[in-house]
Amino acid sequence: MAAFLAGCGWEGHKPVPLAGDASFRRYYRVGGRGRCAVLMDAPPPQEDVAPYIAVSRLLRQLGFSAPEVFAEDRMRGFLLIEDFGDDTYTRLLDRGADEPALYALAIDTLIELQRAVKTCGTPDLPAYDAGRLLAEAALLVDWYVPAALGKPLAAGPRGEYLDLWRMVLPHAALPDDTLVLRDYHVDNLMLLPGRSGVQGCGLLDFQDAVCGPLSYDLISLLEDARRDVAAELRSAMTERYLRAFPTLDREAFLRSAAILAAQRNCKILGIFSRLWRRDGKPRYLAHLPRVWRLLEEDLAHPALTPIARWLDRHLPRSARHICA
Repeated sequence: MAAFLAGCGWEGHKPVPLAGDASFRRYYRVGGRGRCAVLMDAPPPQEDVAPYIAVSRLLRQLGFSAPEVFAEDRMRGFLLIEDFGDDTYTRLLDRGADEPALYALAIDTLIELQRAVKTCGTPDLPAYDAGRLLAEAALLVDWYVPAALGKPLAAGPRGEYLDLWRMVLPHAALPDDTLVLRDYHVDNLMLLPGRSGVQGCGLLDFQDAVCGPLSYDLISLLEDARRDVAAELRSAMTERYLRAFPTLDREAFLRSAAILAAQRNCKILGIFSRLWRRDGKPRYLAHLPRVWRLLEEDLAHPALTPIARWLDRHLPRSARHICA
């Protein structure tokens, strides 16, 4: 790390740890004498900085605020990137910032991003296809269900669960795919006061971007696993988004959103359980009741009735909570 910083002209700057995330990546602030940057330590083979570099470049070319990459060492997993400061949406909201205004900016940024992609063409990124979505949905039965029931799920019910998702997921498709950042929520958004319009919304944690349905990033923002978002605000922001795309089939979009929200919440339940059981990180269990509330709301959509019935048979409400 010291050698990388020295090679970038930042020798003598002591890295100060910043908050990490659920991955193997670590972040540090370096700076002094009027300049600051963020050091990303993404150790191979667990992490690969190449997708981050590519998506950062793409977002900036489209006119959006992603951190500029100043220096890179792909072999060792080091990046020196632009420092957006400390004003994440999460911190601002915790301090009582104007919640509707922040969410409106996030929605407008998403709208303009999807418009830009439609104009410039879908980027060359992995497809968020049914196979990938199914593998993510399987995390519920492979990690959450065994933790909740105290034993692995039998092959028969597991296979039935996956078959039901194979039946449901095609109904999430929409005519056009777009750039999907996948973790588009308040932890990964920043307010940049010196920039106007949608450039005032800083984008973070986009290295897993894919090409997929228009609805995904909207539900990622509004069905936040870590933060309560009032139903009224979710509804208002959904309408704000839909007004921007008047030719979009409303019923098809809302069906897609419900299916992908349910898929995402099943995935999150599995990931949070895996972080506890495999990685020794039980703090994410505190969010499980919220994720279940969101999932149960999603399952009310008629397109998800088969999934709802499977859960009622194999994971009744009395078993829908686990603790460390």
